[in-house]
Amino acid sequence: MSILKAPPKQAKNATLQVRIDEDLKYKVEKYAEFLETTGAYVVSEALKLVFHKDGEFKEWLERQEDYGKASGADHTPVETDQSAHSAPLLTTAPNGNGNRGLFR
Repeated sequence: MSILKAPPKQAKNATLQVRIDEDLKYKVEKYAEFLETTGAYVVSEALKLVFHKDGEFKEWLERQEDYGKASGADHTPVETDQSAHSAPLLTTAPNGNGNRGLFR
């Protein structure tokens, strides 16, 4: 039995490009194939699982959110230069079944 369940309809999505090791990309693709879903779903659900299980991160995040409320600061995304990394880039692209996947 798989750990992740079939994907529900998502109301709102955002795009994130990341570079990962080729072996990890292969495993994400294969796990998506196994679940009959997309790589984007696998990555999203895996991250949700990590964030849910990591108590230290939860505490840290709450402190960050409390600090932001106290200071009145808005969250500003940070852009980084990914050009120095040599791992393959994951990006959204149509897959064979018409769904938008995570890979080129």
